[in-house]
Amino acid sequence: MMVALLLGSFFLLICLKTPISFSLLISSLLYLIAADISPIVAVQRMAMGVGDSFPLMAVPFFILAGNIMNSGGITRRIFDFANKVVGHITGGLGHANILASIIFSGMSGTAIADAGGLGAIELKAMKDAGYDEDFSLAVTGASSIIGPIIPPSVPAVVFGVIGGVSIGRLFIGGVVPGFIMGLAMAIFVYLESKRKKYPKTKRATIKEIVFSVKESFFTLMTPVIILGGIVGGVFTPTEAAMIAVVYSLILSFVYKEIGIKDLPRLLMETIDGTVSVMLIVGTASLFGWILASAQVPQMLSSFFLNVMPNKYVALLVINVLLFVVGTFMETISAITILTPVLMPVAANFGIDPVHFGIVMILNLMIGLLTPPVGMVLYVLAGVSKVPFERIAKVVMPYVLTLGIVLLFITFIPDIVLFLPNLLFKN
Repeated sequence: MMVALLLGSFFLLICLKTPISFSLLISSLLYLIAADISPIVAVQRMAMGVGDSFPLMAVPFFILAGNIMNSGGITRRIFDFANKVVGHITGGLGHANILASIIFSGMSGTAIADAGGLGAIELKAMKDAGYDEDFSLAVTGASSIIGPIIPPSVPAVVFGVIGGVSIGRLFIGGVVPGFIMGLAMAIFVYLESKRKKYPKTKRATIKEIVFSVKESFFTLMTPVIILGGIVGGVFTPTEAAMIAVVYSLILSFVYKEIGIKDLPRLLMETIDGTVSVMLIVGTASLFGWILASAQVPQMLSSFFLNVMPNKYVALLVINVLLFVVGTFMETISAITILTPVLMPVAANFGIDPVHFGIVMILNLMIGLLTPPVGMVLYVLAGVSKVPFERIAKVVMPYVLTLGIVLLFITFIPDIVLFLPNLLFKN
């Protein structure tokens, strides 16, 4: 009965379009009051959820790094380099769009930073080259969700903290799936471009490519430094986030794209993004603690074990659940709420936590492309001034493509686990 009050009030508030953090907090307070538990517990649990985790410090630093790169000329150099490398292929700027997102993925860790910063550059370039606006928006939106799959990844940090999973292994586990996503989208772009006879740029000369590499060399070194340092044990993912900020600041100052006067604005944008994430993490931690106290994870795990014949059916059902949740709930909220609930289910079926984490993150990333929430769609609508509904419609073929990739990753765990098992010995 008490759990019904908690979940019922939460979903009612969601239907009333109450912000997710307040929906979590209000429903949790109603439960505590009904259960005659002091509301002081809410403050304690929220503070513990945010303040007791060193890895969570990576979140504001990766957000800040993404903001600096978008303002400091780094994203433009990434796109110019990608265009020189793959622009001559049929649908050239579409492929450059995807490759640029893969490179930027190794720096920012968020899909929103990709769609808002790199996306604006990509959309203008594709429009100027004569590409159809719908096609440009679809490619830009779909490619942006590679960001939280290829490391570093803010959702992976949150999942690792909540689920007690190695963030380093999660980061490396996303590398191969991220490249597979890029390849799948590139195939779709090629076929669509062939059908619509989209233009391709003239193949760059060796001299032009060398010049582009020279221009963007230090920018391209960012993911190498971040991943190399984590895999080599030189620094932790949290320290890597701090290094990404310092390195991107140095580059931006060298490129003379930003100055000291721009720092207050960048810091305020970062604070704005960080506060919303941390508020969600704090309230979701309280909500998750209540669910755990009510033994909801154990009940759900028992249900799955009794009803599901094997782990593959369980994974399929979990994927459907995550997809539905991802259509109406913001990613960080969903991860923070569902991880404590679904991790015991995964453990009972012998599903590796790193594999499960990447499956969850990719599934919820697809949710960024689906209405009614679809944060990437809203960002693109703001950047392009194209209606949200139209973008949601044109991106659907890519949602289907990414759904097929998700199924491969779900049922072939080695796609995720090969690199972590190779590079990490424990």
